[in-house]
Amino acid sequence: MTEPGAVSSGAGEGDWASLVVANTSGSIRVRTTNQGLPLAVKVEAAELHRDSAQLAGEVLRLCQKAANRAGLALRKQLEEAGLDAAGLARTGLPTEADVARQEIVEEQDYDTEPQSWLRSV
Repeated sequence: MTEPGAVSSGAGEGDWASLVVANTSGSIRVRTTNQGLPLAVKVEAAELHRDSAQLAGEVLRLCQKAANRAGLALRKQLEEAGLDAAGLARTGLPTEADVARQEIVEEQDYDTEPQSWLRSV
């Protein structure tokens, strides 16, 4: 589908694009619409042993990441088509800075959190 932590686009129904986003380990992959609605979820067997709320939270986070990336791509398309800055601002679509900031927050909140406070001695 895609490499761990990456985002890729693919063909969807009609003119709608779909995005594939994977977590950093690549064990969870989500294909979504350009609005972040899940079309397919692929979860490796080892992930199914996690707490169901944590797993659901990870899938939701990946869907939101895809939606942000899709919004940014749409914003760039509108900019290339000649929409002025005021028009772009009214769309509410995220900027590159918005997406980068959100992804940094996500990394700090999810990717670096220990699953257990136990450590080997």
